[in-house]
Amino acid sequence: MTLETWLLYLGTILLFMSTPGPSHLLMISVSMSNGFHRSLATAAGDLTANTIQIILAGLGLAAVIVSSRYGFTIVKWLGVSYLVWIGLKTLVASFRSHGGQQESPQASLRNLWLKGFITSAANPKAVVFFAALFPQFISAESALAPQILILGTTYIVVDGLFLASYGKSASWIARKISSQSKVWIERISGLSLIIAAVMLGLRSNSQS
Repeated sequence: MTLETWLLYLGTILLFMSTPGPSHLLMISVSMSNGFHRSLATAAGDLTANTIQIILAGLGLAAVIVSSRYGFTIVKWLGVSYLVWIGLKTLVASFRSHGGQQESPQASLRNLWLKGFITSAANPKAVVFFAALFPQFISAESALAPQILILGTTYIVVDGLFLASYGKSASWIARKISSQSKVWIERISGLSLIIAAVMLGLRSNSQS
């Protein structure tokens, strides 16, 4: 793979990520309510799912996933339902704590990781995306595995930087808000999760 090819690929994924997606909205939500450092567990979950999807694409299993129509749809809508559920749960908790002294307990790192993983894994067509994207930048004259490794690693690093930047920005905003406005942070977080679910659902409908 030449440097020019890699730079073209880098520019392509930067353009692709320039608009926030469901995972980015989730990162904003988690960072505002749990802090930036804890939100890194969510980013790790998201990137773990992406890594698995890249490996599946590299192994040529995209066609198998697409052919399983019902399983494909079930995975997508389970993820959408999960996001709606935790979004509504966050909203309900914010109204219950309003006017009271008790704060919502922080989620465990395991649960934060799981949120990121499920949100990313809820879009199995990511495997198809990688399977369609990679061949555009792969040379048939060179070994396949090293090229997949370079393309996959580049994507993971860039996506990680985007997730971290969204999380850091959200955490900074949350710190600037007065303690009396924490209830609004929870409500924004809940709404962000529901919006992320809607985006996943619309994406599922438009691409099915």
